[in-house]
Amino acid sequence: MHPTAPPNTDLAARHAFAQARQFLLEHRGQHAQAVADFRWPELSNFNWALDWFDVHARGNESTALWVVNEDGSEQRLSYAEMSLRSNRVANRLREWGVRRGDRILLMLPNMVPLWELTLAAIKLGAVISPATTLLSDVDLQDRIVRGRMRVVIAQGESSARLDAVTVGCLRIAVGARAVGANAAAANAVDTSAAGWLDYADCESADAAFTADAPTQADDPLLLYFTSGTTALPKMVMHSHQSYPVGHLSTMYWLGLRAGDVHMNISSPGWGKHAWSSFYAPWNAGAAIFIVNQARFDARRTLDTLVRCGVTSLCAPPTVWRALILEDLAAWPVKLSEVIGAGEPLNPEVIERVRAAWGLTLRDGYGQTESTCMVGNPPGLPVRAGSMGQPMPGYRMVLLDLDGRELGDGEEGELAVALTPKPTGLMQGYVDMPERNEELLGGAHYRTSDVARRDADGYFWYIGRADDVFKASDYRISPFELESALIEHPAVAEAAIIPSPDPLRLAVPKAYVVLKPGQAPDSATALAILQFLRGRLAPYQRVRRLQFAELPKTISGKIRRIELREAEAALRAAGQRAALEFWEEDFPSLK
Repeated sequence: MHPTAPPNTDLAARHAFAQARQFLLEHRGQHAQAVADFRWPELSNFNWALDWFDVHARGNESTALWVVNEDGSEQRLSYAEMSLRSNRVANRLREWGVRRGDRILLMLPNMVPLWELTLAAIKLGAVISPATTLLSDVDLQDRIVRGRMRVVIAQGESSARLDAVTVGCLRIAVGARAVGANAAAANAVDTSAAGWLDYADCESADAAFTADAPTQADDPLLLYFTSGTTALPKMVMHSHQSYPVGHLSTMYWLGLRAGDVHMNISSPGWGKHAWSSFYAPWNAGAAIFIVNQARFDARRTLDTLVRCGVTSLCAPPTVWRALILEDLAAWPVKLSEVIGAGEPLNPEVIERVRAAWGLTLRDGYGQTESTCMVGNPPGLPVRAGSMGQPMPGYRMVLLDLDGRELGDGEEGELAVALTPKPTGLMQGYVDMPERNEELLGGAHYRTSDVARRDADGYFWYIGRADDVFKASDYRISPFELESALIEHPAVAEAAIIPSPDPLRLAVPKAYVVLKPGQAPDSATALAILQFLRGRLAPYQRVRRLQFAELPKTISGKIRRIELREAEAALRAAGQRAALEFWEEDFPSLK
């Protein structure tokens, strides 16, 4: 008998999920019929880790998780092993006092405990808040306070910097804590003496787990923080059905099947990691494949793809642009599916991959607030540059400013029809009832992205309706960077816009107005860039800076559209403006 007792749901709910999953697997390559006939399962009680993962894992020795580290070490675990290991973790967490509904800040890199803990938290009914290890101390404090975190779990070697902001939280260190200026190289210290519990104690816990109560399908499960145009990131709440069940659409887009070895290049803490390095592959019964590198190396990545027989690769366009700089045809990969997400795919990249490997690079679209909504699944002819077509379970429309639906060929805001509401859409923003009513209380959920639709039903991305942009695969809020800029004593005003970049798609550029008496020279530029490095996460780094006046509307609002247009013209001409400085100009910043 499997050591997990699964009393959580009625058999009808479990069967409904299994049927919906099987329908999409059977209709792989039959997009039109899948969209027409798919229906989200109707669930009352549902706990994905107990009612899908553990059931699928029973006696299943196929690979669930395969982690390859930079030093050559590997960990390869089966579905059955992951089920038992997560049971032990769940039991120990419960002994330590973790209860249903508790919010857990989970800040770990790509290491096996990340997956064990996520499964365990789902089984317990706790609420997981994934966090990137790149967060600044200010960001962490904001998440812990506003997110009302009761539990904080972090890698031991980096946990010391959390001591001050986690007072009052249940604290768990994964691996030995360290002290000293260079924590990674310092001597290990006892976790309990510093007020942290040791994750290693989970290994001796009971391998048989029984839930304390049924999990309601609409109980909260995931709390994401997503940057916007406001001063503070919004808090997105997903439920036990919106993400685990909702990612059936993502599974369909990726085209995954049992036996696939799926590699997704994404950092933990971001929604895309949960999309393609957790829910979608395990919904399909595929293996999640991880390569840990301190710095992305295209050649080493390609070597690993060949050596390990990876069959499916999903990566942001930034990575694809780096890969095509190599002679891809020289690597005899076993890939059958190649996918991009996070930014629009350049047609040239698609062609280069097709010429080398005979595979069509497929794009997909979604948000932290949703699962995959639009994409190019297997079998749908790809039109280079297009987002693709709506995924099963989503009805997408274009709206004008007054909420009227637009026709083919017209540009409008991409929106999701809410009659009925797709399972994969968020429950809402935490502590923002008016915003939730505006977004989810009517006939459509508006995405704030602008697109057009052609006569054949393909959507084409135009851009953000607001000023948020992506640099590499990270979303950047201009407001957050501008707030940091004006803290500098020389800065009077600032505006952040994306500056086109051939590798990263875009990098943050600052337009800066100095206070009287300050010199707009290289010394001032260097001082500002150095100042920002101490206040922003690495992915938010301002890489270009120009001293200039800011164009404004009559009401005093900055006209960023003018700045974007001017910047695009400069980059297209290969020129720099007067008083423009790049981080490459300063060797001390490297």
